[in-house]
Amino acid sequence: MTAPPPAIRVPKRRGVELSLLIGAVLIAVLGYAEVGLVRGGAVPPDAARYGAGLGLLALVAHLAVRFRAPYADPLLLPIAVLLNGLGLVLIYRLDLETPKDQAAATQLVWSTVGVALFIVVVLLLRDHRTLQGYAYVSVAAALALMILPIFFPAVNGAKIWIRLGGLSFQPGEFAKILLAVFFAAYLAANHNALAYTGRRIWKFQFPTGRVLGPIVAIWLLSVGVLVLERDLGTSLLFFGLFVIMLYVATGRTGWIAVGLVLASAGAFFVGSLEPHVHSRVQDWLDPYASIRAGEGPGQLAQSLFAFAAGGMLGTGLGLGHSVLIGFATKSDFILATAGEELGLVGLTALFLLYALLVARGYRAGLSLRDPFGRLLAIGLASIVALQVFVIAGGVMGLIPLTGMAMPFLAQGGSSVVTNWVIVALLIRVSDSARAPRPDAADTGELARVEEAAR
Repeated sequence: MTAPPPAIRVPKRRGVELSLLIGAVLIAVLGYAEVGLVRGGAVPPDAARYGAGLGLLALVAHLAVRFRAPYADPLLLPIAVLLNGLGLVLIYRLDLETPKDQAAATQLVWSTVGVALFIVVVLLLRDHRTLQGYAYVSVAAALALMILPIFFPAVNGAKIWIRLGGLSFQPGEFAKILLAVFFAAYLAANHNALAYTGRRIWKFQFPTGRVLGPIVAIWLLSVGVLVLERDLGTSLLFFGLFVIMLYVATGRTGWIAVGLVLASAGAFFVGSLEPHVHSRVQDWLDPYASIRAGEGPGQLAQSLFAFAAGGMLGTGLGLGHSVLIGFATKSDFILATAGEELGLVGLTALFLLYALLVARGYRAGLSLRDPFGRLLAIGLASIVALQVFVIAGGVMGLIPLTGMAMPFLAQGGSSVVTNWVIVALLIRVSDSARAPRPDAADTGELARVEEAAR
């Protein structure tokens, strides 16, 4: 009788995660203390309480992962804690110059809510494939969330907020996760028909309308609603998410070309006809026009000045002047504060953290064998990547401003909560990708599992 193959031992790496979490909390606390020393000459009296609170949130989240997702990627949670902690430090630093507009305490509350939802998702969602059965419920809820702000007054030129008393939130932030679930479920169920059936025109294979029609209709409806709300940043994000997931599902590079052409045409059309968007395009084309007109620098010009003042190593945390940007300093333009006070080196470190978060999400997706999980992980990671590109490109003058929040870093309760949910779903997917399987006994499968565990 042949002896059974030895069990595959995959390292869980929860100790690595805990060590990285301790480092992430210490970096945030040291940044908080440095701001107090620079601006007030003393360490803030509540620095220990801030560190204890952030550390407690990180520890509880770690215990949830250790208990329910022991094989999850050990980098995802520490990166989220570090980015969230640095965001709280930057917002607190800007609060010191805007005493009538305090946001750090509120952002800490929203961060706590986000971590609480992270824990709920990790504990209750035992298998990511459960979400596949809620595809059409997800898309119905997403469309409802996007339609609701139409009935509320515009804020800063865009109808993206719902305000009820003292509470306000952006439904579009939650809708992006629901649409990612729908796209992943639909494309997983129809990827063969999308890739191998239909009509061939020149070098491109176009699927039949019966297969492609429903998902295109949902995408057009969602983008149409967002255009009516003048929320072009989220429109661009949804369009990019749709194209990326369609490309991953079919493996056809033609969709990238088609997506770029449609995005360019749509941007030109909306930018020419919509006054709110047209003004942002004009500001992007000539950010210094207001200076020459004697009206002083606008927000984009002030942002570019902040990046220039930062140079290679920055002016030092707490020593910049990015508050001159105005009302969106803590949200849309918080990256300018990081660029001025941390310099190119600090800004590069932030971008590397985002890149690592996205890369680990992609890695988890590519390690899975089920199409839904693969598409879901890549879709969620792409949401983060697209947000970073759209926001960083806007405040640096690469593309027109779109008015979105930098993931984890910027002020915004809806944004920080939904990004914590994204990380929770990536934790769940990565746990499924790295966990050993009973049938993984052959050499090739063993090598694949060991490689995914790294």
